[in-house]
Amino acid sequence: MSTTERLRVEYVTDPAAAMSVLAGADRYGEYVIYERPGEWVFAADPLGGIELDARELRVTWDGRTTASSWAGNPAAVIDRALGMLPLDGRSAYGWIGFEFCAWAFEATGHVPARTALAHLMVPRIEVRVGEFGVRVSGATPEETADLHDLVARSQTAQLPQAHPIDVRADPTGYRSRVAEAIGEIRAGRYQKVILSRKVELPFAVDVPATYRLGRAHNTPARSFLLRLGGLEAAGFSPELVASVDDERMVTTEPLAGTRAFGRGTAADRAARADLVADPKEIVEHAISVQTAFAEITSVADPGTPAVSDFMAVRERGSVQHLASTVRGRLAADRSSWDVLEALFPSVTASGIPKRAGIDSVFRLDHDSRGLYSGAVLVASPSGALEATLVLRAVYQDTTGAWLRAGAGIVGQSHPEREFEETCEKLGSVAPYVVKA
Repeated sequence: MSTTERLRVEYVTDPAAAMSVLAGADRYGEYVIYERPGEWVFAADPLGGIELDARELRVTWDGRTTASSWAGNPAAVIDRALGMLPLDGRSAYGWIGFEFCAWAFEATGHVPARTALAHLMVPRIEVRVGEFGVRVSGATPEETADLHDLVARSQTAQLPQAHPIDVRADPTGYRSRVAEAIGEIRAGRYQKVILSRKVELPFAVDVPATYRLGRAHNTPARSFLLRLGGLEAAGFSPELVASVDDERMVTTEPLAGTRAFGRGTAADRAARADLVADPKEIVEHAISVQTAFAEITSVADPGTPAVSDFMAVRERGSVQHLASTVRGRLAADRSSWDVLEALFPSVTASGIPKRAGIDSVFRLDHDSRGLYSGAVLVASPSGALEATLVLRAVYQDTTGAWLRAGAGIVGQSHPEREFEETCEKLGSVAPYVVKA
């Protein structure tokens, strides 16, 4: 294929394949891939970035790293650090972990020193794929030709072979932890908590291939694939934590209430009917929406917060959820990082009230969460920001690979049903894991 032909990739029939091949080619260093409606972006070869852990802020640019201690709110620390970088119109991509929330909710005693809280990078190269074709920025002419060639070849690549995972073993004692939480809720300590369980995998994972295969079988609100700071992850996010667009409209999309999906037309219809009529699921959803509305109200212009599509049913891979959308216009004296602080962690991944729910998560969730129930985010120099909730994902670092899923626990919960819900959610990823 000539260079001219390589530059004429006008239509991409399988964007997930293109992203998987770009990542798997391993030619452009660390990367973050992010899918939003109508567009996929491969952001790679960092010019610099920001790493935040429980004690230290590290800012890297032009090959030099400056480390310092920090105090205050993590969102504000990152906002200031980004503001000092010569971004020259570039966006930042990365992730924040669940433990990022501990400072806002006075739970820092639960976070060990050196726990990673956030890692953002500013890419030299961006490859955007959509109905418009392929657009490359920041690359040399030779790299641009290579990138187009990789995208073109990806469209004829076969789907990888899966090594499905058994998710029913429970070495974390999930049912007993759920029972303990139910007791605390009935004693009036809080209304709801999301408890999760980790499923460790017995082999190393080909994360880009898992992303491609999993995306072919999922219907996410957003999806992502990343390799950053020693962590690899791929996921099919069911909802937004927070979005602030260029018109300063703030959006969050709480999902709470779950049934299985993909088991046949009759079974799916029956599960949906059961979901929309189940008092436990309705209560869980309603209090989540109420919390999200109050959080947006705290950063929005008075009178602008509103709920739409209340208790709609949205299909997300192997499950279907009750879903609502909450929006408001960002107040003039607030920033997108203020929005993230107000809405993170997602109410559907923490608890109600959040302070007590987060305390319960730290006490009862068996393993630290890290990226699970955190967010993958894109921050624009215009002030726009989008953070998608990290669920339905596979994770891998130097210690191994794992999956994770949780369920919302309320006073009406039953441990066995909540365990089954985690199995249903794990079904969005476990059947599509590809062995390295």
